[in-house]
Amino acid sequence: MTSFDSSPTLTAWRALLAVAVVFVMLATTGWTAVRHQHSEAPREIALASWARDRIAGHALPDTDAPPYRLAHFFATLTAGQQVALADKYPLVVGNLNGAPVTLRYRANRHALALAETVEQQRTQDTRLSPDGRHQAVLRLARFRSMLAGDRQILAFDPSGRGHAAEVFGDLDRAKRISVIVPGVDTNLLTLERTGRKKNAAPVGMAQQLYGAERAARPGTPTAVIAWADYTAPAGIGMDAALGGLAADGAVRLNALVEALPGTSAVSLFCHSYGSVLCGVAAGELPSRVSDIAVAGSPGMRADSAEGLDTGARVWAMRDGDDWIQDVPNMAVGGLGHGADPVDPEFGARIVSANGAVGHSGYFEPGTDSLSNFAAIGVGAYDSVSCASTDQACHREISGDPDA
Repeated sequence: MTSFDSSPTLTAWRALLAVAVVFVMLATTGWTAVRHQHSEAPREIALASWARDRIAGHALPDTDAPPYRLAHFFATLTAGQQVALADKYPLVVGNLNGAPVTLRYRANRHALALAETVEQQRTQDTRLSPDGRHQAVLRLARFRSMLAGDRQILAFDPSGRGHAAEVFGDLDRAKRISVIVPGVDTNLLTLERTGRKKNAAPVGMAQQLYGAERAARPGTPTAVIAWADYTAPAGIGMDAALGGLAADGAVRLNALVEALPGTSAVSLFCHSYGSVLCGVAAGELPSRVSDIAVAGSPGMRADSAEGLDTGARVWAMRDGDDWIQDVPNMAVGGLGHGADPVDPEFGARIVSANGAVGHSGYFEPGTDSLSNFAAIGVGAYDSVSCASTDQACHREISGDPDA
């Protein structure tokens, strides 16, 4: 559960928006968000070393190179050379779009083991405040959890609040790939949860969707990615009302999709602020993205589905108890995320979320929302249950899975 995923005081939220509008309208240079400054992080140090290094007499490629160039670079290496780079630069190779996914899994296990050692030392560091040591304890538990079993960690960066992504299924062999794009307060510590909040966290969402997709079409190889690999807003504040972090995240999401192996269709499942990110990313997404489905969306920074400028099918759902419906759909001076995707005039295919509970319950077993997500993810469009009031959705999917 995140602060954006729990029911806020709507009066306070509206007051925040009102005050922010005044600032945006009066400011001559726009709103400048305050950012936390961090000292040089381990990955930054590794990137600097990578840029100076060589292998087999050749310079290592720019980590910002297009994924196809990085894929070609790794294809020219022997298996031993690949492993040597992954073990020497785990925080680089483990996050390198274009590197073989199994090599990334190996690199990230190595990076996690190193991070575990560092955090273990921090738990005993008397120079840290009690809160600092408590945070170290929490991070240590998270790293140990991620190292357990044979988890497939596709991305890992412990810097700051942290980034990560985890794969369920065989990404190299999948015929359909789904990507979960979560919302506010997404970070390493909220990557997964236990108990009744389990399915409100990215890993729980992905696990439930993977299971539902396999049940929906047992013969279709699928893979689901819990993608917590962007800097999400921390709590409900200016960052949550603006689109800056969504724009930065959109670049990272596009890079992920471009680097996915094979040619399988990709579906995006975007929750809450994650739907803002997906809306910003939509126009630049590769053509292999067949579907963009949003749940509990505050807006996609577009006036209509057509305005997203994508060839992907756009689906939207919202539970009747979701507090997000009370957040004003506005767009003033960059503030707010625009039209409501479940408004019929927006033009998305509105599907049922029956059974979902509140803002964070869309991935719960037994809900229409999860079964609809699964049907979309495996391309079983004729199995999608539309919202009862959306006749356009019914017409578009009835008897025509390619509509």
